[in-house]
Amino acid sequence: MTTTAEPNAAAATGLAESARENLWLHFTRHSGFESSEVPVIVRGEGAYIWDSRGKRYLDGLAGLFAVQVGHGRDELAEAAARQTKQLAYFPLWGHAHPPAIELAERLTAAAPGDLNRVFFTVSGGESVETAWKLAKQYFKIVGKPTKHKVISRALAYHGTSQGALSITGIPGAKADFEPLVPSTLRVPNTNFYRAPEHADDYEAYGRWAADQIEQAIEFEGADTVAAVFLEPVQNTGGCFVPPPGYFERVREICDRHDVLLVSDEVICAFGRVGYDFAAKRYGYQPDIITTAKGLTSGYAPLGAVLVSDRLMEPFETGSTTFMHGSTYGGHPVSCAVALANLDLIEREGIYGHVLAQESAFRSTLDRLLDLPIVGDVRGAGFFYGIELVKDKATKETFTSEESERVLRGYLSDALFEAGLYCRADDRAEPVIQLSPPLICGQKEFDEMEQILRETLTGAWKLL
Repeated sequence: MTTTAEPNAAAATGLAESARENLWLHFTRHSGFESSEVPVIVRGEGAYIWDSRGKRYLDGLAGLFAVQVGHGRDELAEAAARQTKQLAYFPLWGHAHPPAIELAERLTAAAPGDLNRVFFTVSGGESVETAWKLAKQYFKIVGKPTKHKVISRALAYHGTSQGALSITGIPGAKADFEPLVPSTLRVPNTNFYRAPEHADDYEAYGRWAADQIEQAIEFEGADTVAAVFLEPVQNTGGCFVPPPGYFERVREICDRHDVLLVSDEVICAFGRVGYDFAAKRYGYQPDIITTAKGLTSGYAPLGAVLVSDRLMEPFETGSTTFMHGSTYGGHPVSCAVALANLDLIEREGIYGHVLAQESAFRSTLDRLLDLPIVGDVRGAGFFYGIELVKDKATKETFTSEESERVLRGYLSDALFEAGLYCRADDRAEPVIQLSPPLICGQKEFDEMEQILRETLTGAWKLL
């Protein structure tokens, strides 16, 4: 692994000031930097990152659910350099290049079922956008032009572009950009901790949640619904795991009504839950899988949409064309990095490591359940959410004022100051999300638990 010296104090101050004056940060309340510096991250190695002043943090979010193999891997930098020297750029518009060909072959060989075609994108949101456009065009081609609507789950995040944001189920993320693309519907998610039905029976709750999808299809009319978009483990709200039988039931419903099942694995693929594709873990066959993030471990921007033979077939003859693409989709350097990343994952047995360590990760986080502010710990693999409550007996959640004061006013900064980069989120119930690099082990689990224990104890005093 390579290292680079951090800037000196004056340079660090200059970087932060320049960021405050010139850089528009994503999903960021900029008023917070009126009296504080913009954190500037300058280096990463393994499971850790360093800021411009030399302070080290445990990367408890793998950047943004992406850095599967850890920071500072020379193999990935070298793969990018080799490809840049050979062919730095060429588009996939009517032409191909070797890295995209090889990566597509590798992905389809690993994918479940007959997902034998890959459409490359730049990001997860673009993958979701691509999948919806493909679903709508496919049904027009096969003589079902009224099938265009999409069903997704409450609170689910699927991206920020106009189409992907329309599928997203977070009201607060959408309001400022309405009107959005019409024809999207929401159904309940699988948060068993707050189950509105069958709260005493996990499997029955899963059947109930799946059945809400069928009710939505029937209410709208099956001849109008094109696809259901579901994350294997839902991110927003704090890592909602599917109950037993949930996806089996959803697959039956989609088959009965000729609705496509899209597995949105932008976060969950490539080891986050211990498998190359999360649909394998939960035993269901998607018609489409959307991916990004862990495909390159975040070292280069790349997304991919894996598509079944059925959906590709109408495009293989005649003049039918999928009029969609982007300048950088399937960029040769990104594809080369992805291939090196998959090689590294295989060589180091990363998927097996996640499965072997997930119970230790979970049991370490479960220690936090002795705190009065921790209501639930849930997740799978290296992907966990901790839901915070005011009253464990009643599951009473925070008020808006308490979320503002405790999460934004204290927890986010306190966790970072204590040396843990993670996410304190209240787009649904207040949760802390953890998604560390897949190379972590008990040492890192214990460090996370210790920092969380101290900061959550402090947060409880503010309620």
